[in-house]
Amino acid sequence: MARIAGVDIPRNKRVIIALMYIYGIGKSTSGKILQECDVNPDKRVHELTDEETKKIRTIISTDYKVEGTLRAEVSMNIKRLMDISCYRGLRHKKGLPVRGQRSKTNARTRKGRKKTIGAKRKKK
Repeated sequence: MARIAGVDIPRNKRVIIALMYIYGIGKSTSGKILQECDVNPDKRVHELTDEETKKIRTIISTDYKVEGTLRAEVSMNIKRLMDISCYRGLRHKKGLPVRGQRSKTNARTRKGRKKTIGAKRKKK
């Protein structure tokens, strides 16, 4: 199992797909990295030579923000929005959808389970 950017990537997958297991690398970025390294994207991870793995590792570490640094940057950006109390920051604080989706219905991913509030009976 190859270890790149602190992540164990699967051995039996194609390299272009296996690099996507690293947080911050998608399919297009993976293709660019492999193009820079002159590695065939259809090659399996266990077929890579040590030199190819080293090239991939160095390019990712020098040119791209991945894993911990990227997660830290994203969380700091969200924290900044909450600190300045802008609209997006308030939505993050309240746990509501941030990007303009409707919230009267269908916001269950952000809002969590439904909390039913029952009507109280009047005293006689």
